Amino acid sequence: MLRFLGNQRPHNDLWGRFIGKKNVISIFMKICNEVANFLKFQANPKRLPLVRKIDELPQDNYGREGLSHITVAGSLMHGMKEVEVWLQTFAPGSHTPIHRHSCEEVFVVLKGSGRLYLASSSHEKHPGKPLEYPIFSNSTFHIPVNDAHQVWNTNENEDLQMLVIISRPPVKVFIYEDWHMPHTAAKLKFPYYWDEQCLRTPPKDEL
Repeated sequence: MLRFLGNQRPHNDLWGRFIGKKNVISIFMKICNEVANFLKFQANPKRLPLVRKIDELPQDNYGREGLSHITVAGSLMHGMKEVEVWLQTFAPGSHTPIHRHSCEEVFVVLKGSGRLYLASSSHEKHPGKPLEYPIFSNSTFHIPVNDAHQVWNTNENEDLQMLVIISRPPVKVFIYEDWHMPHTAAKLKFPYYWDEQCLRTPPKDEL
């Protein structure tokens, strides 16, 4: 009998292997629970009061001189699924970069005035020469998906303040040095400045 068992693993070794497998399963289950908790946090990171004061919300210029940005209702910050709302203020002479994004965007001008530059031929090889539109207090405008555009505060005496609503958050932005830069040379900024601490993997261009 002993001779028959000579080539077999001892009973204690089998038991050790069984315990080892149990430990691996336990560790795996703990990792799964941590991932599930992280995803749950990402989906609803913080329960916020239903009513909030705008002037108490965090604001930053994110390294862009003349900009004040407030995420009023955000995808990553507040768990929004379909839309995101920003409050942006541009000092006199400041502007957005020339850019496009794969979402719709609606602006409501709360105060001030300026210019919208919109390239409706953005689906060619480059944005092309933009059309110019005046914007002013109590006006609204929308940006079609993937149309390159730029907003300027051309008023020398007053801030330009706008409420901005985007679809399909979080936003991914393609930035151009000029209106004739090819789409293939545009710089992808994703996550965008107010989202970059939350996401890691950049998506593909959808143009």
